[in-house]
Amino acid sequence: MVSHGLRVIDFHAHFPTASWVKWAASWKQRLIEKYGEESAQVIIEQSARDREEMRKDWGFAPPETEVRSDEQQAARWVADLDSKGVERVNFVTGGGNDNLAKIVSLYPGRFSGFAHHSLFSKNARSDLERGVKQLGLRGYKVIASSQTSSVDDKTLYPVWELTEKLGVPVIMHFGVLGGGGGPALNLRNMNPLTLWEVAKMFPKIPFVIPHFGAGYLRELLLLCWSCPNVYIDTSGSNRWMRWMPFEIDLEGLFRKVLETVGPDRLVFGSDSSYFPRGFSVQYLREQLKACRSIGLEEENIEKIFYGNAAKLLKFAE
Repeated sequence: MVSHGLRVIDFHAHFPTASWVKWAASWKQRLIEKYGEESAQVIIEQSARDREEMRKDWGFAPPETEVRSDEQQAARWVADLDSKGVERVNFVTGGGNDNLAKIVSLYPGRFSGFAHHSLFSKNARSDLERGVKQLGLRGYKVIASSQTSSVDDKTLYPVWELTEKLGVPVIMHFGVLGGGGGPALNLRNMNPLTLWEVAKMFPKIPFVIPHFGAGYLRELLLLCWSCPNVYIDTSGSNRWMRWMPFEIDLEGLFRKVLETVGPDRLVFGSDSSYFPRGFSVQYLREQLKACRSIGLEEENIEKIFYGNAAKLLKFAE
């Protein structure tokens, strides 16, 4: 087993469920409905090219095409975590709430999961309550950019009231989807500041914004400045940095976030999903290197890569 000098929880990963083909088809249909078939195809191709460039940059093999059972994939994940020195992984998607709960139940000491149903469905509130209380899911994942209405819509307040009552965190993705060329079905929902009123109205909900805001760093920092219940997760390649109008690298990114938001609201995630890559240990190594290069104390490194996630997910020590 690889040793990183500390315990590691991956707060943000996606389980490669056997039903992903159906999900991909559904997502393509949503794009066609909004943009038309020809434009949707251009968007899909642009996004695919960007992902391929990212894989080349990091030396990742392309996703395998063989479809395996969820049981097989779960066993592969555990073996991969063991080989790469990771204690736990939190899956934020996995083929629906019931399906992900079954996957988590296979290895409850290594896996946890989030509810990830539609925020604007008529059953969003009851699905969340069932997901947490009956299925044992530990939070709620929302992709803001894929919602057709604004996530600060007051009709959603009953969902947030329940979330606050349940005491679970919410991961909410802003920015583009699927890399460069990716779409957003509601432009307002690309900006983390859309969450401002919700975070103010429900200050007990830990809202976790992944990928350092996925290109909206300034807006995310302003949100965190105003709302102490907003956290940041570090997940993914953070390829968006090259598209900023100012120079920034991973060390500079961590330095800026740590001197503003601080180490208590920063959570490591990988955004891992497919095999043969499995857990993206390269992201972990680079982020640990950045934290140690800027002289961050080991106590605070432990918070980012283990302790903060353990608190948010309510794992017993």
